[in-house]
Amino acid sequence: MLGMGMKTMFFLVLMMLSIVSCEARPGAAAPAQQDETRFAELPKLRPGEAVATFASGCFWRAEHVFDNLRGVRAAISGYAGGTTANPTYEQVGHGSSGHAEAVQVYYDPKVISYETLAKVFFAQHDPTTLNRQDPDVGPEYRSVAFYRTPQEKAVLVAEIQRVNASKRYARPVVTQVVPFKAFYPAEQYHQEYLVRHPENPYIQHVSLPHYQQFAREFPQLLKK
Repeated sequence: MLGMGMKTMFFLVLMMLSIVSCEARPGAAAPAQQDETRFAELPKLRPGEAVATFASGCFWRAEHVFDNLRGVRAAISGYAGGTTANPTYEQVGHGSSGHAEAVQVYYDPKVISYETLAKVFFAQHDPTTLNRQDPDVGPEYRSVAFYRTPQEKAVLVAEIQRVNASKRYARPVVTQVVPFKAFYPAEQYHQEYLVRHPENPYIQHVSLPHYQQFAREFPQLLKK
């Protein structure tokens, strides 16, 4: 983990490079067509397939991480944890919906387990920063793990205990572990954003370096 001095320097560099936060990103690559502003469609669950939902800050990076895992068929960017049905990106950014940016993962439990997904979730973001990830600040960037069964809840609680005991992070985990209620897919232009807009400054200096660091640490989990 970066020390406080290095973190401060890092964010100063981001400001000097005029990198926008996740909240301001539509201006960097606004959707060119009206179809892009429509909400994405959720995949139909296939026989033997399972689904998991996590929130870990900007969904551009998280979606790319989960989408590249062996055993994952699809990862969809969207919103969860709030009270507003079918919220827009603007509503989530303003904090009026109560939702966090989230990713819904469709996976084959015969290839990748929920336990492994939980480990990936806690490793690919900083679960110790309350309502913040990198330059993004606000409750929409909070860390949340949504469970669908008592077994999944037990896995998440055990993983938090393991992460805290490992001293991977200097501070204790603040991730919320809450029952899953609903997931709303984000607008089409947010899907596969890292792949479609590699020129975006936020992608180049925040999302992609995080993914590359994760890939170096867990190459055995990635698709070939």
